[in-house]
Amino acid sequence: MKKTFPLQIEGKNPDRVLEALKHEVRKYARREGRKTLPEGFDYWDFDCRVGPSTDEALAAAFTQVVPLIDAVAKSGAATCYVEVLSRAVVRVRKPVVADIDSAS
Repeated sequence: MKKTFPLQIEGKNPDRVLEALKHEVRKYARREGRKTLPEGFDYWDFDCRVGPSTDEALAAAFTQVVPLIDAVAKSGAATCYVEVLSRAVVRVRKPVVADIDSAS
């Protein structure tokens, strides 16, 4: 999803507009997460960017998208650009380290 959302809509409370934006982002993530994974992949990850415009958008983890949207809204911007792209990922397993006490 690559979309520019207006934050100030005439006749609508700005808080409700902001909540609708957050809801749409969360709804997109849920919908993408339900898609079947390609063979050999473990889970869906999201590449995200958020900012007042496409030029000023900052890369972020998905967990930081909502706080960044709040920050853009508090800065007084008229619009908020949100980019959330899903990609299939293979989970990287941590190597098993032998316990020193059990080796003796």
